[in-house]
Amino acid sequence: MLVGASSGIGIETTRVLALRGVHVIMALRNVDVGRNVKEAILKEIRGAKVEVMELDLSSMASVRKFASEYRSSNLPLNLLINNAGVMATPFMLSHDNIELQFATNHLGHFLLTDLLLETMKNTARESNIEGRIVNLSSEAHRYSAWSAYEQSKLANILHAKELARRLKEDVVEITANSVHPGAIMTNLAHHLGLINSNPSNHS
Repeated sequence: MLVGASSGIGIETTRVLALRGVHVIMALRNVDVGRNVKEAILKEIRGAKVEVMELDLSSMASVRKFASEYRSSNLPLNLLINNAGVMATPFMLSHDNIELQFATNHLGHFLLTDLLLETMKNTARESNIEGRIVNLSSEAHRYSAWSAYEQSKLANILHAKELARRLKEDVVEITANSVHPGAIMTNLAHHLGLINSNPSNHS
């Protein structure tokens, strides 16, 4: 499952996974954009298994609804990539009256991972294939600017670290990692005025 697959790293990750025969669930807020990405991938990769599901990480109700629907599908889950995010936005509150960057970049991913963890554990046990959870973080957590963004990215790292410790304690074959993808120009930076992009495509 790839959370945030409508642009940038998300599109390329979806394409590469599909190329390798992975059944990819694209979880994203803008399903119309998601369908366009899916169609482009299907044109390029014959027989690719790609599905689109709606998920708004800034809304805890949406996260719970998505997780419930996924669990009801009885699909396995070997790989969870928490990629969606917003960066350096003007001050805004989420549907739950939480600062938007923290809600989207950390809390949404945290809750989603927690709600799908049993599915991942069961998949790892039944398939004998190690599961993987990857949180896309950022080197920005080290610096003093953009404090709300930094806090959300630091929380991604702490989440992965603690999750890895608990999974090891549980003796379950799932790894949890956080990763800084590098200085790649995507539409994530549109609030900085560096690029002209659609702010609706954050997940």
